[in-house]
Amino acid sequence: MKNLFFKTAKINEFRLWGMIFTLVGMGVMILGTGGILLFGDVGKIVAAIFLVLGMIALFISVAIYFWAGMMSTSATMLQCPECNRPTKMLGKTDRCMYCKTILTLDPQQATTMPEAQSVEKA
Repeated sequence: MKNLFFKTAKINEFRLWGMIFTLVGMGVMILGTGGILLFGDVGKIVAAIFLVLGMIALFISVAIYFWAGMMSTSATMLQCPECNRPTKMLGKTDRCMYCKTILTLDPQQATTMPEAQSVEKA
């Protein structure tokens, strides 16, 4: 069960990184425009540099979102045994997108579920 360090589905993790790059890029651009107020004419150069860096971060986020979308279209759909909701799975092991249960398609990595104990009424 390697590559399951984070307790989230792989597709959701890619989307999280896309959002992080979006927010960082926008933050860098906003801080760069603040350089005009702090440094005057020299601040315009600082603002231009920060705007370019922010745009690069935004382009990276667009690429990550595009990549996650392409992987999402080819992901295996299955029903989670815990929450019974349909979820997408990448690779041989992944987590449920809703309840975070570890899922696998590899029979050698699968664990057996204990049999449910039946309770009889007397």
